[in-house]
Amino acid sequence: MWATPSPPLPLRLRRPPGPPPRPGPFLTRHRRRLNRISASQDPLSTLSRLLWGRALPPAQLVLAVRHGWTAAWQVLMRQLAPSDPATGAFTRTPSRFPAVVGTPSSRLHLYVGLPCPWAHRTLVVRALLGLEARLPVSVAVPGDDGAWSFTPDSPDGLYGKRRLREVYAVRSGGFEGRASVPLLWDAERREVVCNESIEIIKYLCGLADADGGGGGGGGLDLWPSELRQDIDRWYGVIYPSVNNGVYRCGFAQSQEAYDAAASELFGALDRLEAHLASSRYLCGDRLTLADVCLFTTLIRFDLVYNTLFRCTRRKLAEYPSLHAYTRDIYQMPRVADTCDMEAIMAGYFKTLFPLNPGGIQPLRPASCDGESLLRPHGREALPSAAGTPLEAAAVS
Repeated sequence: MWATPSPPLPLRLRRPPGPPPRPGPFLTRHRRRLNRISASQDPLSTLSRLLWGRALPPAQLVLAVRHGWTAAWQVLMRQLAPSDPATGAFTRTPSRFPAVVGTPSSRLHLYVGLPCPWAHRTLVVRALLGLEARLPVSVAVPGDDGAWSFTPDSPDGLYGKRRLREVYAVRSGGFEGRASVPLLWDAERREVVCNESIEIIKYLCGLADADGGGGGGGGLDLWPSELRQDIDRWYGVIYPSVNNGVYRCGFAQSQEAYDAAASELFGALDRLEAHLASSRYLCGDRLTLADVCLFTTLIRFDLVYNTLFRCTRRKLAEYPSLHAYTRDIYQMPRVADTCDMEAIMAGYFKTLFPLNPGGIQPLRPASCDGESLLRPHGREALPSAAGTPLEAAAVS
């Protein structure tokens, strides 16, 4: 038989006597660079420095990322803020339950989100009319995906649900669409009463009347029959140009759409400034729902809309009458308690990812702190402009 050959001996290279050779200057610099890079905890930084060092990224990469981000931004914005495909102008989705139908039961529950100006309207009216005991409230918070959710610190006080969408789904017909706030809910019938803010606050005024003056509202009537026509006319100015106008600026998807929205917004603010220079409130010396609807946008103006929504021509603090008017309403009993500035800022800067991808929240403007908002407003001395036609105020 053939003998099995022995395995070959391992190859051994003999190192010449003396110390090992030192690497050349190029290899030394390369090793030092790799060591510094490997010490980084950020893999993206490590990769980018390996590819192009401390130089700017290549032009092709910049263009590719820019086009990719623009496409992703457009997809996100179409879901967050639908727009007119032809103009890029923001088009608000109509409320699914825009009016109170029939006669709700006496067991009502209000769902709100503190950042939302539309929900804030309902909280201000609830506070002014003293309806806190009559109308319990649950506060939803924006989740990481932007959906209204509940947390252990801010629970659903009625059903213990985790998301507002689940509350909507309790209704007998189920629910599809956007789960928005405010939501006025009939707890006895397990049904949506309304989720359109202007109709909810009108309904709350009627609820206060039925309760004999709002149970602590001091007989305040925010929706008096003799002023309803004026209130509706003012709302016809405030809603499209100011309340929705700031969103039309922030969510515009073309330069032309933004320019048109910003021009209309600041034109309306200029006219409101002129009117309020001689009238304490929009309808004279009586606070009405029109003032509440304007207030919840103004209190957010310098806080978020001026920067995040690019409403930059002027700050609210640069309008003497409008800023004093905002302070006047803020200082009314229980109104300040509805204004959570930290929640408002977080709800915009940390949630509206397409507008602020880094989630960085800026410092609160000095005009929006408690000391500034509690400064005397001096508007008690203004004459009443009740009965002044809107045409005379240049806001028709």
